[in-house]
Amino acid sequence: MIYTVTLNPSIDYIVRLDQVAVGSVNRMDSDDKFAGGKGINVSRVLKRLDIENTATGFIGGFTGKFITDTLEAEAIATQFVEVSEDTRINVKIKADHETEINGTGPSVNEEQLIALKKILSGLTAADTVVFAGSSAKNLGNVIYKELIALARQTGAQVVCDFEGQTLIDSLDYQPLLVKPNNHELGAIFGVELNSLDQIEQYARELLAKGAQNVIISMAGDGALLVTQDGSYFAKPIKGSVKNSVGAGDSMVAGFTGEFVRSGDAVEAFKWGVACGTATTFSDDLATAEFIKETYQKVEVEKR
Repeated sequence: MIYTVTLNPSIDYIVRLDQVAVGSVNRMDSDDKFAGGKGINVSRVLKRLDIENTATGFIGGFTGKFITDTLEAEAIATQFVEVSEDTRINVKIKADHETEINGTGPSVNEEQLIALKKILSGLTAADTVVFAGSSAKNLGNVIYKELIALARQTGAQVVCDFEGQTLIDSLDYQPLLVKPNNHELGAIFGVELNSLDQIEQYARELLAKGAQNVIISMAGDGALLVTQDGSYFAKPIKGSVKNSVGAGDSMVAGFTGEFVRSGDAVEAFKWGVACGTATTFSDDLATAEFIKETYQKVEVEKR
């Protein structure tokens, strides 16, 4: 079973209007509300690929119920730990300039943290756990070290989609996959990356530090998979960019789902690229039909 862990999920409230007049009343043209959070996005895309999974983490209040209702409607299993405060709302304003206002989210007490640890301690070597996104406000991202260690002690594989120090810390647990973008990779090592050779060089540093597979996403410039066996470049696919939210999560879902199924890192990379690209060209997370259509356009070459 694949589990996704979202410690600080959200309702993503998308507001669309031509422009924002600061200090005045603004009227939106349209809006949407989505169950959000990186792990939850992974769960939703996995389900669209007909891959069963369970979403876990912390959830609370009427906003949390919206998320669990959404996942239930999509037939996604959940095993959340209830908290007393409301799950956060992230407001994303799409106007002449795109603006985001992200909520802080609820606090998590010791009893609730223990309940999540119990879930992770009950995994088996047949399971894979995706850890992604920010932590609850009072725990800090350092809590991931404890949670990832618990999962690994059961023999489960872990996928870690983080930035910065949290990503570096996760390498101690030999994650199946890490997926920084080229800018995040450069920031980790304090360098500016100007070529594919440089990107591969520093991706291999992540392998040396413990990662089993590394994907570096480069937006409109394609993506690079680096493994112990070789490196593989996915050419960019042309299309109209509509949505940056969830594209990376979709890539993680595509890779993880296919790798758990087949154990083939290159084939998993192709599905990751298809899912990420399809979401980039969609208003929300990509549909199964569009992902399969996009997969036919994926071109991967060994470097």
